[in-house]
Amino acid sequence: MSGKILLSTAYLPPAEYFTRLHSAEEAFIEKEENYLKQSYRNRCYILSASGPQPLSVPVYLGSFHKTPVKEIRIDYSKRWQQVHLRAIVSAYGSSPFFLYYYEALENIIQKNHNFLLDLNMELLLAVINMLKLNAKISFTTGFVPLNNTDIDFRYNIGPKKKSDYSPKPYIQVFSRENGFTGGLSIVDLLFNVGPESINYL
Repeated sequence: MSGKILLSTAYLPPAEYFTRLHSAEEAFIEKEENYLKQSYRNRCYILSASGPQPLSVPVYLGSFHKTPVKEIRIDYSKRWQQVHLRAIVSAYGSSPFFLYYYEALENIIQKNHNFLLDLNMELLLAVINMLKLNAKISFTTGFVPLNNTDIDFRYNIGPKKKSDYSPKPYIQVFSRENGFTGGLSIVDLLFNVGPESINYL
């Protein structure tokens, strides 16, 4: 166990995020930082027949001012929930453990949360329960300056960040066509591996 760690909020983040949770005694989710675009804060990647597919939650960003992530509101003028759920069903409907986990995730995504942080947190807690992780989660109460990178993962787990994390390969729905694909949302691991997912973290 590595003690306390710092993580960003994230929308159905990849296995690396949960590996960090699994190895820590307590995780603090940063809610005071300024929102960062093009990150896992509002997007994830699933594996479709044609390869990795991004799913992004549309948000209001105000007038280009820096906005704290805790104040970021979800934009429901776009039918993103239907798009995400259809894409997940299309990608994973034939996976071995789809029926075990999909309904719980569907119910959370359809809830119409006002704030991105609330959506992400409810999904995070649901996935922690699905993985049977013993993870203690808290929010930061003030912005923590960048410090020890051994415990601070807020800015180095991202779709455009190179990581030294090497996921353990497992059989994926489209692995015959594509080979193993890493960097995908945790739902890829859950739908394909099920109760054994924790052994891949």
